[in-house]
Amino acid sequence: MALELTQRVRTSRGEIAFDVLGEGPPVVLVHGTPSRASVWRQVAPALADAHRVYVFDLLGFGDSERHLDQEVSVAVHGRVLAELIGLWELVDPAVVAHDIGGATALRAHLVEGVAFAKIALLDAVVLRPWITPTTRQMQRRVGRYGSLPDPALADSIREHLGGATSRPLAPEAFDELFGQWAGARGQALYLRNLAQLDESDTEVLEPLLASISVPVLILWGAEDAWLPVATSSRIAAAIPGARRVVVPDAGHFSMADQPRAVAAALRRFLA
Repeated sequence: MALELTQRVRTSRGEIAFDVLGEGPPVVLVHGTPSRASVWRQVAPALADAHRVYVFDLLGFGDSERHLDQEVSVAVHGRVLAELIGLWELVDPAVVAHDIGGATALRAHLVEGVAFAKIALLDAVVLRPWITPTTRQMQRRVGRYGSLPDPALADSIREHLGGATSRPLAPEAFDELFGQWAGARGQALYLRNLAQLDESDTEVLEPLLASISVPVLILWGAEDAWLPVATSSRIAAAIPGARRVVVPDAGHFSMADQPRAVAAALRRFLA
């Protein structure tokens, strides 16, 4: 079942699609690239049993405002998240963040000054290097693609995304997450996003990680082909008191591969 976002809020960078599930202490779920809020569709309801869960599409993704001349860097996502926390009038929410959502949440906390009660990082972008070799190669080719849609680009995107999980997603689940990049407009937006991925946006975080004083959970897929599980050990070592949990039989999108295990680990951490 898809996770529908029924509400909209206007930020200084554009309109954000979001929704709220459940009641209790607030938890904000931050997806990464190249997915959307629906990646939490099996996790958000499980957390909503005891929490007020905020789910949203990042600027330039899913049902949020999307156009080609947007800035959608990790730094911008961090500023937008900080703005959203204020617009939602949240005080010390917990945050659960995946992929570039991890860097987004950490920038909101460490650079923009947003207070979080707890931080859970799932297969998260935190430490360099985090841009995969395939993405690097596609970045070098961004200006070389001709008229869109380009069948070769579509094949490259599908092949790359096929490695995000430990087993192939069902076609409908794959399309729910990644159908947003289909066609001429979708491919153009995908290339726009690729061009703005920049590891300098996380460089500023690295010396600040030791200052994190709230509980941190590092949750990682054992078979993550994009950010190897050894990366989780490096992140845990950089953050005082961070707890690390490795999810068996899960790839980079661990919440898609093993939603029950991920939800259970998050519920224990957030309790």
